[in-house]
Amino acid sequence: MRFKHSLWALLTTLTLNVPVSAHAMECSSDDHILQATTTKVTCFTLQDLKVLGATEIETSTLWTDGVHQFTGVLLSDLLQHLDAEGNTIQATAINDYSITIPASDAVDGGPIVAYLMNGETMSRRDKGPLWVVYPFDSDAKFRTETIYSRSIWQLNKIQIQE
Repeated sequence: MRFKHSLWALLTTLTLNVPVSAHAMECSSDDHILQATTTKVTCFTLQDLKVLGATEIETSTLWTDGVHQFTGVLLSDLLQHLDAEGNTIQATAINDYSITIPASDAVDGGPIVAYLMNGETMSRRDKGPLWVVYPFDSDAKFRTETIYSRSIWQLNKIQIQE
């Protein structure tokens, strides 16, 4: 009995001193639409993202017809909320598509993590529930193949990396 207790104490101590890996915890609630990993894992609901502030972008995209209004949280505000320090953002979609976004893209006037298109939540079929949208129509610098590739839809995970 004493051996089992000592072994349990040792395993508990080792487990508590090991940093949480990005894959050790997953957001489990159906209400969570975004998992953000920095030095810890943070799970966001749609309401959590709305509390961070709303920014609107009116722009056309390669994937939609005409100009649409996108509402979401500035990527820079999201990173600031997370106290994220790193050089890159690994953004992953529901279908496991993944893209690297430089943290330097996260500036005022830059991309948003959109949760509404034309005032409506976006279904998976409509590129939702989250879509990284750049203000493509505001400046030619946002209309490049590189920037288009960073406009990931069906976003559900971000990981901030050094």
